[in-house]
Amino acid sequence: MPQSFLSDAVAEAPTHIIALAQKAPSPRVAIAAAGAPLPMLAAMEATQANMMVPLFTGDRARIKGEAAKLNWDISGFEIIEADGEDASGLAAATACGEGRADVLMKGQLHTDAFMKAAVSRDAGLRTGNRFVHIFHITTPDGTGSVTISDAAVNVAPNLDTRKDATQQVVSLLHRLGNARPKVAFLSATESAIPSVPSSMEGKELCDWAIENVQGADFSGPLAFDLIMSPKAVATKKLTNDPVAGQADAIIVPDIVSGNGLFKSFVYLAGGCAGGIVMGAKVPILLTSRADPPAARMSSIALGAIMANV
Repeated sequence: MPQSFLSDAVAEAPTHIIALAQKAPSPRVAIAAAGAPLPMLAAMEATQANMMVPLFTGDRARIKGEAAKLNWDISGFEIIEADGEDASGLAAATACGEGRADVLMKGQLHTDAFMKAAVSRDAGLRTGNRFVHIFHITTPDGTGSVTISDAAVNVAPNLDTRKDATQQVVSLLHRLGNARPKVAFLSATESAIPSVPSSMEGKELCDWAIENVQGADFSGPLAFDLIMSPKAVATKKLTNDPVAGQADAIIVPDIVSGNGLFKSFVYLAGGCAGGIVMGAKVPILLTSRADPPAARMSSIALGAIMANV
């Protein structure tokens, strides 16, 4: 039965990521459409953990009502009244664009409405860089991690977008304390074969990264087994590869492979996936209604760390 592969592990937010976030000044986090149980609980827990100062947008009465259910006094925090998803998203994004908030966080609104606000020219978050989503996924016990880009925003990223993703992943991992991350470019083979376009692109991206991105090791194309398994690496005699079998990060060729990998790490291995969108003026937290509390805390921690770059 497929269910036999599912993990019962209950992941916790990675303590080292939380600790890094708490060392930095607490950023102001604009929460779009905050008047709902999950975003309000996440905001309260992160605020009490000294990882953020919230700014709420949405229906004022609903926001206050959700806070009251948690016995949380939010009278000292700003609320921007906004009617509906589009207005709430734009209000939060604009607050970030104007410098009144340091991180943009998705509340109870659809992803397309939230990202529409984030990329709007009126919001002022564009920098000329491509928006790239990154998942930093930690093992249930917090001893290991893998980073994936892009599993949620770019459907079929071209080479330039994946170059941006590579740079952003390396930047994130440097901030998390990995001085020289190992980055793999995913395909279905370790050979560049014209009939497998992602393998040719993986080779091109790897060559480019070696020449242009400092402070990291790169390899590609690599199939998933060669990215993750030292046994597979030994069997195929790639032991001299600087990344194979020990990758810290995976750059995927499309959203289907990235989304499948991310959910496999979460549902089959019990991983905790903190997510962040980089490339904008401020970090963007694209949380989901399906995210457990640990994943939300991890995402907020990543936002706090990157807001203080």
